[in-house]
Amino acid sequence: MSGHQKGQEPKGQGSRPGFGFGPGGGMMGMPGQKAKDAKGAMRRLLGYLKQRQGQLFIVFIAAVLSTVFGIVSPKIMGQVTTRLFEGAMAKLNGVSGAAIDFDYIGYILLLLIGLYALSALFTFVQQFIVAGVAQKVVYALRKDVQEKLNRLPLKYFDSRSNGEILSRATNDVDNIGNTLQQVLSQFISSIVLLVGIVVMMLTISPLLTLITIITLPLSVLVTKKVATRSQKYFAAQQKTLGELNGHVEEMYGGHTIVKAFGHERKSVESFNAINEKLYDSGWRAQFVSGIIMPLMMFVGNIGYVLVCVVGGIFVTRQAITIGDVQAFIQYSQQFTMPITQVANIANLIQSALASAERVFELLDEAEEVPETAKPVAIASPRGNVEFREVSFGYKEDAPLMEGMSIAIRPGQTVAIVGPTGAGKTTMVNLLMRFYEIDGGSISIDGADIRELKRSRLRELFGMVLQDTWLFNGTIRDNIAYGRDGATEEEVVQAAKAAYADHFIRTLPDGYDTVLNEEASNLSQGQKQLLTIARAILADPAILILDEATSSVDTRTEVHIQQAMQALMKDRTSFVIAHRLSTIRDADLILVMNHGRVIEQGNHEQLIALNGFYTDLYNSQFTGGKRKEIV
Repeated sequence: MSGHQKGQEPKGQGSRPGFGFGPGGGMMGMPGQKAKDAKGAMRRLLGYLKQRQGQLFIVFIAAVLSTVFGIVSPKIMGQVTTRLFEGAMAKLNGVSGAAIDFDYIGYILLLLIGLYALSALFTFVQQFIVAGVAQKVVYALRKDVQEKLNRLPLKYFDSRSNGEILSRATNDVDNIGNTLQQVLSQFISSIVLLVGIVVMMLTISPLLTLITIITLPLSVLVTKKVATRSQKYFAAQQKTLGELNGHVEEMYGGHTIVKAFGHERKSVESFNAINEKLYDSGWRAQFVSGIIMPLMMFVGNIGYVLVCVVGGIFVTRQAITIGDVQAFIQYSQQFTMPITQVANIANLIQSALASAERVFELLDEAEEVPETAKPVAIASPRGNVEFREVSFGYKEDAPLMEGMSIAIRPGQTVAIVGPTGAGKTTMVNLLMRFYEIDGGSISIDGADIRELKRSRLRELFGMVLQDTWLFNGTIRDNIAYGRDGATEEEVVQAAKAAYADHFIRTLPDGYDTVLNEEASNLSQGQKQLLTIARAILADPAILILDEATSSVDTRTEVHIQQAMQALMKDRTSFVIAHRLSTIRDADLILVMNHGRVIEQGNHEQLIALNGFYTDLYNSQFTGGKRKEIV
């Protein structure tokens, strides 16, 4: 059915997109999109990771070993420098038998090669397992989301935009997966690396360690100040970029209208104004964020100079070896890296938790009423439909239908007419249990539809809607969608019955013509013919036709009406129509207004009543004014 029913809840606006920060997006102090309940989202997300405890333990061990082997290497490398320095100085001082111990240096170099190889090996193991864990978590999330979407009622989709639902099912889940991929490996490694570096620096010189740590607050302060300033520029850049994209899409989408009214110059002027604004905000954002790294390097170099000077003094006093100074300088250069990584990870986690919260909100939505434990089955459906005192409203405080009772005999063609918002499509939605009634009952062949499985209930119906729906595939596949296992001959016969066979054969690939995602390579009328052929092939017990011929020309409509007459023979058919000329021969016409059936009968009987239907009919053919029923 159409996803936009009258009287329904208003559409949600979707989530506001978070601001992007370009290259500076991961910098410290630059917050991302935040979750409302971060703890709750984290707890549920950890529930998915808990199933991978064994693998995560291996990741932790691999990260520790990889980091440890990498951390001890500078210290060992310092021994090579020390031995070279001592040998060289001994030779310069004329010490008898002095020489550089190349055997020892060679041994140390081989040891270093082995340590670096082991570090790389455990890094590979860590990344390999993390990739599998992250993808398995994403797989489980996607599976849960897909199953949830299948269990959600139609009102959920009617009250939200398609873009919002797709964003939760795709973008948010992808964001969680990408974040896990980075966080699981980087976070453990960064913490172990930070602790290891501090420990190694302390073993070399506590005083030099203190000098290095003193520069840390200065780095954080500089980064936070710059990042906070650049944030507003990035926000302006994203906002202006959205304006530019909207303008370009609108102008190119309606370029024919723009040219027809001679507004090309005005369009270009608007583009130039927005583009200039984007340039200004983009330049400021990139410049301000771009000075973060030079400033951090400047602060880091201050610490580097202090370490070199103090370390040199210690060497001259023989309080420390030159190799240890070299190792300490390497450690001090690495010191800020894990801190920066942890800060980046914190921002990533914020964004991931916001995405996780949106996904979990979807998973927590109220589902369809559960299927009955003991469903009944209709062996030979005849199409006897009855509404008994049916009450329904899209909102609890705004009832649309109250006490509606209708009896429809097998084989009748029932037309439903009335003004927009009268409840015509709602009636069909209730019949197929897209929405649950609030009171009363609806039965088919004496069986309450709530006692039938939804899948079995909907198998009884064939539908042709005003909004055509065709998927990316061949014309043959789209028609055959109406019934599993349909043969080539049955597909062709259905197309002929719908008067679609002729135009299909004129296409270059005939029935093998592939429709694109929007089926824009066919006219609207041709698409409608294919949906009618699909319904004919389904051979259902009950037909629902919602303005089925609204998109075809008058001559084609005559052919389709003939096909429909043959198709509707001995079947119960519901025809929703605005053009009353198409339903004059209906067995029963239900005239609806404000959710109530105010008149019913065939065309002649309703005309004789000289009531609402008569005014509606005359307004279409004589231009007369129609009465409004309140």
